[in-house]
Amino acid sequence: MKKRKYYISHDGSIDDFIGILALLLMEDVELLGMGVINADCYTEAAISVSRKMIDRFCPYSMEVSESTARPVNQFTEAWRRFAYMLDALPILNERGRIDAPLVEEPAHLHLIRKVRESGEKINIYAVGPLTDIATALDTDPGMEDGIESMIWMGGSFTGNGNINEPNHDGSAEWNAFWDPLAVERVLQSKIPITMVPLHATNQCRWHKSMGDIWARMRNYVALDFVGQCYSIISQLYEYFFWDTLTAAFIGNTSISTTRELYCSAVTRGISAGRIDEVQEGQGGRKVRILDKVDKEAVFTYLTELFKSAGTYSKHGN
Repeated sequence: MKKRKYYISHDGSIDDFIGILALLLMEDVELLGMGVINADCYTEAAISVSRKMIDRFCPYSMEVSESTARPVNQFTEAWRRFAYMLDALPILNERGRIDAPLVEEPAHLHLIRKVRESGEKINIYAVGPLTDIATALDTDPGMEDGIESMIWMGGSFTGNGNINEPNHDGSAEWNAFWDPLAVERVLQSKIPITMVPLHATNQCRWHKSMGDIWARMRNYVALDFVGQCYSIISQLYEYFFWDTLTAAFIGNTSISTTRELYCSAVTRGISAGRIDEVQEGQGGRKVRILDKVDKEAVFTYLTELFKSAGTYSKHGN
């Protein structure tokens, strides 16, 4: 089976790690490495979780790199703390050591190296701000010839974002708002881009009933981990399959319809980070976006995928 090669760029919150777990379990996906951005997390904890997950669930070694990117607009502190909670989960700490390598080079240089070393085009799974991809493109413009595609959880095309910050009109999505200029730079590239915007993720709201179903399957090691992750937020926050939907689409494109459109990014002012649909020929960039999502199909697909990791008895625990 020919495997699709992916590099992960993430910012270390709960849904980032569930999406990563999904990719780790896809038989036709090979992960080349990951960069961790100090956005919806504190990187020390998020890097630790990333490495422990590789040790626990990945059948091969994978390098992790820390991003040197810094925010234009930082995520709220309360959200960023979740990585510390995940880092303390017993399922990630029973080994008592961490083996997955943490490299010294910053994430944008790590990405460039992985593209250059691959020998064939790779794909990017981006579920945080786009700063490292933008910086890599500026550092090595020819690198984009080695990228087959990028899927990004980001953007909002309805005018209704998820920003509630002073001096902002609320029209942007957080991954874009964190660094609007990076969005503009990546849109200027020729990399084929699929976007998973808020109107798609809003169709996949997490509900406690899903956790109850997975709780009854916690003898499956991956579902036990996922259930523990969602238990942290299930009673406190309105939560959606943001990055989780993005990963699920990589494994099963039938879970959502898509459409193509032209778009451009607002980089400054009260709408900074907003991504607008524009008419062809008006200076925009063509992208593909997820549109109408089948929530039940997403949940069914993820359940079966997570079950594929096996049960505790299979793992000898």
